[in-house]
Amino acid sequence: MLISYGQALGDYLYDVFVAKFDFWLAFGLIAQLLFTARFVVQWISSERAGQSVVPMAFWFFSIAGGMMTLVYGIAKREPVIILGQAAATVIYVRNIMLIVKNRGKASKTLSN
Repeated sequence: MLISYGQALGDYLYDVFVAKFDFWLAFGLIAQLLFTARFVVQWISSERAGQSVVPMAFWFFSIAGGMMTLVYGIAKREPVIILGQAAATVIYVRNIMLIVKNRGKASKTLSN
């Protein structure tokens, strides 16, 4: 029984990541990597500062990953991805606008 579950899992993973591999899957994977990179950047910046901080790079990775994921959702006709990423991208852009507007004032965002 355990062997059949393992084989079914292997078949599933092969079907999802190998048999269906195309441009859009590669594009979506790169989008997800960019999106994940924002958390790595935020974590490293926070460790260096010794407190939780959100660097400007976090927002740029958010926009890049979010826009690419939005394009992926549009290409794949995934309404959940389209709605989620369209709304999130507006928030990312607005955060950058607020950071730039308040550059001269005390900001809670690091410049890197």
